[in-house]
Amino acid sequence: MDKFGAIIDFYLSETRDEPAARVFFNKAIDQHGLPGKVVIDKSGANAAALDTINIRLWLSGDMLFMIEVLIVKYLNHIVEQSHRKVKGKMHQCLGWKSWEGAESTLVGVELWSMIKQGQMDTTEMMTPWEQFYSLAA
Repeated sequence: MDKFGAIIDFYLSETRDEPAARVFFNKAIDQHGLPGKVVIDKSGANAAALDTINIRLWLSGDMLFMIEVLIVKYLNHIVEQSHRKVKGKMHQCLGWKSWEGAESTLVGVELWSMIKQGQMDTTEMMTPWEQFYSLAA
């Protein structure tokens, strides 16, 4: 999420480890550029991935572009609020039985969230439901 509350990206992985976090951050940086600051929860994987990225920036001589990492212990910050609906959906269906089911559900929930927040710009005046169904078709 950016500072305006817009969803930047999400990444589904079987494990929550440093390589998975690094893939997510590299993908987000490639699409949106280097952030000045990143707020994360107390997950060691996210911190380790950002440390690795900062070390690479330092070694390449880009010390001015290093990412400031803020670790927020409590889960009531805006990033955790962004995927509350996904967690609720996961508890409703008692977890997912297949990777494909999890992926399609998460993509749909995130897509709907982005449409509701007005992040999907269209030239036609379409209601959120019309936007969703036009993309899902």
